[in-house]
Amino acid sequence: MTILLRAAGGHDLSALYEMAQTTGGGFVNLPADKAKLGDRLAAADAAFARDTDAFGIDRFLFVLEDVAGEAIHGTCQIFSHIGTDTPFYSYRIDRHGADHAVLGRAVDHTTLTICTDHAGCSEVGGLFLRADARSGGAGTLLARSRYLFIAMHRPRFADRTIAELRGVVDDAGEAPFWDGIAARFFGMGFAAADAFNAEHGTHVLAGLLPTTPVLLAMLPDCARAVLGVPHPSGRPALRLLEKEGFRYDHYVDLFDGGPTVTAATDDIATVRDARTAIVRAVADSDDAAPHIAAAGRLAAFRACFARLAPRDDGIVINPAAAQALRVGIGDPITFAPR
Repeated sequence: MTILLRAAGGHDLSALYEMAQTTGGGFVNLPADKAKLGDRLAAADAAFARDTDAFGIDRFLFVLEDVAGEAIHGTCQIFSHIGTDTPFYSYRIDRHGADHAVLGRAVDHTTLTICTDHAGCSEVGGLFLRADARSGGAGTLLARSRYLFIAMHRPRFADRTIAELRGVVDDAGEAPFWDGIAARFFGMGFAAADAFNAEHGTHVLAGLLPTTPVLLAMLPDCARAVLGVPHPSGRPALRLLEKEGFRYDHYVDLFDGGPTVTAATDDIATVRDARTAIVRAVADSDDAAPHIAAAGRLAAFRACFARLAPRDDGIVINPAAAQALRVGIGDPITFAPR
């Protein structure tokens, strides 16, 4: 089976809606609402259609497709610049230590402070892969294709990139971290707040939270225990992010306490290692090695796994990958080692 990542379009609405109904909540970027998903697809269409390297507030949306069956197995997104049109809020974890001579001990006053420190960054997010498709490297292709897209359209993105991971949410759709702080101000459960955020944006509720730093010691144990902890389903995604060079730097989501990880865009492993070459032959080659490869600009972007062999004047690509990418002799492809 050949799996392919491509730009999403309006014809993907029904498949995305079906996936959105299986997320279990907490996926603001993939709401189980056809109208909202339609808005996101329209925003992606506008971003892909803007054929320029000039700065813009773009939301790119992709789908992972089984080429043979044309079934959609997953989705992901890239936001070119966050916090410029609406505020992008996080909790920053600050530690204030003090040595107390009389007590003979060090006292740690850790606080959570609402901030907009990531304004202007790019963000990779909205990644979701169907449970029945989590094999054969599908998650890796879904995640890493985004970095090839960034490398191929580098001026459209910021010098720093972040990723937010969903925090701990139970089977009933409730979040201990939400219950420990925000629920006390809004009088609603996390599931209701999640639905509100999907409709209105997270900045609305976030802007109503008190800006006074919150003492971590004042939170219930269940809320402290999940601070900076990803949802169990998000742990593979965190490992992929860490492999690319993203690091947790003590920022968490305001609502579920999930971790935010960051990286310098040019230091993301796939961006750093990406190379472009001209296809000189379409054939199976004994010296070919596994890669992730992409071709096409903006809405024509496509990415898949490929077996590539170097030549002095270009690259040899296996036929299945060439067909998936719609490339032939003389076309450029961008690739990185798998």
